[in-house]
Amino acid sequence: MGLLDGKVAVITGAGSGMAKASTKVFVREGAKVVAADISGAEKDTAAEVGEGVLAVHCDVTKEEDVAAAMHAALEEFGRLDAVLNVAGIGSPGALHELSMDTFDTIMDVNLRGVLHGMKHGILAMLETGGGSITNWSSVGGLNASGFGTSVYSASKAGVISATKAGAVEYGSKGIRVNAICPGFILTEIMGASGSQKFPEMFEKAALGRAGEPREVAEVAAFLASDRASFVTGAIIPVDGGWSARLA
Repeated sequence: MGLLDGKVAVITGAGSGMAKASTKVFVREGAKVVAADISGAEKDTAAEVGEGVLAVHCDVTKEEDVAAAMHAALEEFGRLDAVLNVAGIGSPGALHELSMDTFDTIMDVNLRGVLHGMKHGILAMLETGGGSITNWSSVGGLNASGFGTSVYSASKAGVISATKAGAVEYGSKGIRVNAICPGFILTEIMGASGSQKFPEMFEKAALGRAGEPREVAEVAAFLASDRASFVTGAIIPVDGGWSARLA
């Protein structure tokens, strides 16, 4: 028996990183997954994971794409139990040099995209009896994580506020909404040697290392499961203890 037997999930950003790892963990635990991504790599994820994964092209900044991904879950698998709003971007730059184009791009993906996922995930779950939404924030949404991350941090702080609001508004409807705040995670962007390239980053963690995408995905699987039935409005750092430090 898997942790997620019989459940259906939509995971955005599923072409790589923590979303791809989440797709693998969810299928391992018995779920069916709509793997949504803008890059085309969602097809590679589906091919790699195999049965139980439907690849869907999705630009999270376009509401119609997100609505279509949720509809695909209903059409293909008959229900929707979990949404993981993972897709996100970063574009470091000094605040005094900030362009509004950069601001708009980051906010569109990191915050608007999450709100699209929440809205259309909730609409589907209201029809199918409730479910779980897990939003990807960041340790940068809790505190300033470094120079040049002002807009990124603002977008991720917005995710935290939207998560809490969603939890309060829809708890009575059987919909739980939580957020994960990853720390320094060795995704494809960082590469396997990421911790060697940025030692000052991973050394901030109390565990003294970077995290693996799977380690974040395991937390997401628990939050989507019935074992987390009394967990909502929670903001959970998965950062090896980074955010526990004063400095």
